[in-house]
Amino acid sequence: MPEKPSEESRPASAAPTDDVWEQFLRESEAGVPASAPKEPSARARMVTERLRAMDEARAAAAGRKGRRFGKRKPVAPAQPEGWRTGPAWQEMNGRASRRRTVWSVAGVLTAAALAAVAVNPSAALSWLPGGLGGGEGTEAAGAEASPLAPETARPTGAPGEAEGIPTRERPFAGSPAARWEAGADAIRLPEAKAVNGVPAARVEEALRGAKEFLVAANLDPAVLKGAEPVKALALVDPLEAGHLADLRSALRSPTEDNDPVSTFTRFDPRKVDLVGEVRVRGRMTVAPDKEAEGRAVITADYTFVYGVARAGGDETTRVIVRRVLRADAADLGRYQGTEGRLWIRDHASEIGNDDCRWGDGLINPSFFSELRTASPQAGQTRDPYDRSTEVSRDGDPDECGVVTRT
Repeated sequence: MPEKPSEESRPASAAPTDDVWEQFLRESEAGVPASAPKEPSARARMVTERLRAMDEARAAAAGRKGRRFGKRKPVAPAQPEGWRTGPAWQEMNGRASRRRTVWSVAGVLTAAALAAVAVNPSAALSWLPGGLGGGEGTEAAGAEASPLAPETARPTGAPGEAEGIPTRERPFAGSPAARWEAGADAIRLPEAKAVNGVPAARVEEALRGAKEFLVAANLDPAVLKGAEPVKALALVDPLEAGHLADLRSALRSPTEDNDPVSTFTRFDPRKVDLVGEVRVRGRMTVAPDKEAEGRAVITADYTFVYGVARAGGDETTRVIVRRVLRADAADLGRYQGTEGRLWIRDHASEIGNDDCRWGDGLINPSFFSELRTASPQAGQTRDPYDRSTEVSRDGDPDECGVVTRT
């Protein structure tokens, strides 16, 4: 729709120049290769370093309690996995901002357990509550409990502990997500009403767009296996040319500072198999834009829990991804915008059980048997299932931390 004069119209930079628009069309036609990025050669150096440090890690493991959290060193592959932050949460000249926090997973193992897991992970884990094999313990721990009612407000605290060990057959055993709903149906839309001068029909359109984007970015089977998120990109308003250019650049050539997993959930199918239906919990709200008449803000806050197993193997773990998407619902009679497209204001995420040392465009989970190479680190920890707090918006961009559970 042509832009109409307004004292509160979007920044002039939101409208693309002819050159930017032509570039966007060329990239849209060319697409982005769907194959997952190749594994960085730095991993070879990491293996050498870890072998050298293994004796020291084993000696220290028996005396440690809790889980690690520490600073990320971008050029030191022997540093522990962690969480990482990105750009500040704010609008930047009309372009959507993105940031993410990444948490690794580490645990406490005795020297005997280390040796047992190295030889036979499945058998070594069978003595834990719930076990890994068959038997009454596994069945009891993995039995599905009654599902939780949909989330309608911010929880007052973190969910309680659950017993059990994840397996391919029961990937959510031992996780609060065992009681969460699965798939796109868990993303419910609130009733669309006129807000702050924005017609109800426009609010409803923005709500639907937000849900479709979350589904395309975090639940599409092809995207989860590393493919280009074509459907998600097509939903973004083409007037956000700068934001689209950033996303496409990240997909073509991911870096630590511009990694597509800040927005899209993607794994390497050569390394992990996705098992079970993705569990989802969260809520979507609508509020008036306090700074401008004729605009409303859609906030979608959802946590996605993925069951992942070693490709071709039995060992299973989980990855927890929390996404907070804020999108504009604007009166198109007063503001720029494209009918049927989503204007993303900002986007933040927290990823639990990912290796923050890499910017390869993929989530790289750690498994229980890998924790034998962990080295002790002091600092804070995070519970990735705790939805009672806001997504972290501040902090050192080189900071890494560790989850307390997966």
